[in-house]
Amino acid sequence: MTGKKHVVRAALAAGVLTAASLGAVAVAGSASAAQLPDGPKTRIVGGTIAHTADTPWAIQLSNSGSPDPTGEYCGSTLVAANKIVTAAHCTTEPASTYTAIQGRDVLSDKSTGKESKISNIWVDPEYGKSPGHDVAVLTLATPFDGVPTLPLETDKAADAVGAASIVYGWGDTEDTGPADTFQKVDVPVLGDSYCSDVYASEGYTPDGEICAGYEDGGKDSCQGDSGGPLVLNGRLFGVVSWGVGCADAGNPGVYAEVATYASELQAQIDS
Repeated sequence: MTGKKHVVRAALAAGVLTAASLGAVAVAGSASAAQLPDGPKTRIVGGTIAHTADTPWAIQLSNSGSPDPTGEYCGSTLVAANKIVTAAHCTTEPASTYTAIQGRDVLSDKSTGKESKISNIWVDPEYGKSPGHDVAVLTLATPFDGVPTLPLETDKAADAVGAASIVYGWGDTEDTGPADTFQKVDVPVLGDSYCSDVYASEGYTPDGEICAGYEDGGKDSCQGDSGGPLVLNGRLFGVVSWGVGCADAGNPGVYAEVATYASELQAQIDS
């Protein structure tokens, strides 16, 4: 991928969709004609193997229209027995085409983990109308009863430069690790000032987004990780949203800031 492209970090497919071009999401269309969220073919990059036994609230969100044989599509986070939080740009397909998978480290190993279909999708109504707002809450048809959940971060002051956050996912590794396998990577907060400068033309939104990674690159979330959890101090701090390339110097990852949307998200979680 050449040049600076604001790209979402969802499943791999042909073409590139920006968050703006996805617009206000309506759950419509068909799996056979699915236009999957996309980015450059360049998953957790520079990370290490992780285990869902340690982070049982990390949920893989597969889709029947995914080009990946495992159905890999996006990540998400279990925030109640029957609710997961993901990115709004991950929800462009009908609810019936999604499956939430809990406890499966290697996506090709279908002998492990729990699965649930999705019964309802709520997308932040401001997504596509205003900058940011790349958050959604999905309702599980079969609750993951007994599985630990992750609480939401509600303090916007948590977005402090140097905060030691960790991002999790099953996405593209750029050959830095095995494919379709759960991984994690440390991505310290770089701060709104840094991302406002480097992403001045891409529309970084200080009030609603988190800038995390390394100025020199090398470690990052990537395609397939969209919607997955950015975790700080045992809370859902951010949601994988977009970036320019993956792990490229000067182009850190951008995450929806959960604290900004916590009230709206909690209302949906409690509904």
